[in-house]
Amino acid sequence: MSSALLRSITSQEIETFWRDGVVCLPEVVDPRLLHDMATPIAELFDTSQVADLSAMSDAIVKGGKENGQAETPPSGRGRFIAGVDHWIEHATFRHFACESPMPQIAGLVMQSDRVRLWEDSVLVKEPGTIERTAWHQDMAYFHVNGTKVCTMWCPLDTVTTESGAVKFVAGSHLWPEIYQPNLFVSSMVIPGTQGSMVPDIDAMSHRNECSIISFDTKPGDVTVHHARTIHGAGPNTSRGSRRAISLRYCGDDVTYFMRAGAPLKVHHQHLVDGNPLHEDDCPTVWLAS
Repeated sequence: MSSALLRSITSQEIETFWRDGVVCLPEVVDPRLLHDMATPIAELFDTSQVADLSAMSDAIVKGGKENGQAETPPSGRGRFIAGVDHWIEHATFRHFACESPMPQIAGLVMQSDRVRLWEDSVLVKEPGTIERTAWHQDMAYFHVNGTKVCTMWCPLDTVTTESGAVKFVAGSHLWPEIYQPNLFVSSMVIPGTQGSMVPDIDAMSHRNECSIISFDTKPGDVTVHHARTIHGAGPNTSRGSRRAISLRYCGDDVTYFMRAGAPLKVHHQHLVDGNPLHEDDCPTVWLAS
C-alpha cells in the first residue's frame, strides 16, 4: 500500500477547514490502509480495551424510566462500541496514528509546522445501532488550549446518513464558548465540568440559526474538523457496520489547560497548566520539512 498521500491538499480545502471548521478530503489516502485496520479493530471487541456505549445508554434510559421519563430500549439491536488510546499498546494502531499519512494531513490542514498526537479512538456502530452520538465539542474533553487542534475521522466502511454519518455545525468552531462535555450517547453533562450545556442544535437548525453539513464517505476519504466544531451523528439504520478510527492532533500553539471535570489520561505524567505539550505524553508525529 502507499504510505504517502495520494494527492495534494489544496489551498481551497485548507480555507474550507478554517472557514467551516470541517473539511472532507476525498480519496486522499490508500483505502488499503483502512482495510488493514479491520482485523485489529475486531480483535478489540469484547475486551476491556473498548466500552459498550449502548449498555451505558441503557443504564441512562433505565434511570429515566425509574423516574417515569423513558421506556426500555428495544432488544436485539446493534452495539455502539468505542475505545481510546490504542496506539499505546498496539503497534498497528501506533503505526496508523503516528507513521501513516494522517499526521501530515493534520499538519497541512492546520498549517502547523509540528504535529503531536493527543489520542486515537475507535468508533463502531453495528447494523441496527439505535444510539445517536450527542452534539458535542471535542475540545471540551481535552486538557489543552490553542487554535491548532483537530480531529480526523477515517472510515473503514462506506458511510451515509443512513449508517450514521457525522454531522457538523458549520462555523461553530468560531463560537466563543466551549461547552460542557457530555456522556456522548446522551446530552447529560459530565459531573464537575464547567460552562453551559451544548445548545439545542436541532432546534437552532430548524429555525435556520445554524447550518448542519455532512458527508458521504468511503475508505480513503478523511474528514478533518476543528476540536471546537460542534458535531454529532445519527443511529445506524443500515445493514452494514459503521467503523471508523478517529485521530486527535495538536499543532504549534497548543499548551496544557486543565479543564475541571474532564477525564484525565493515565499516561499524561507531565500535565502542567500553561506548559507546552510534553514529548512523553504527546509525541511529535510530524514535522514540516
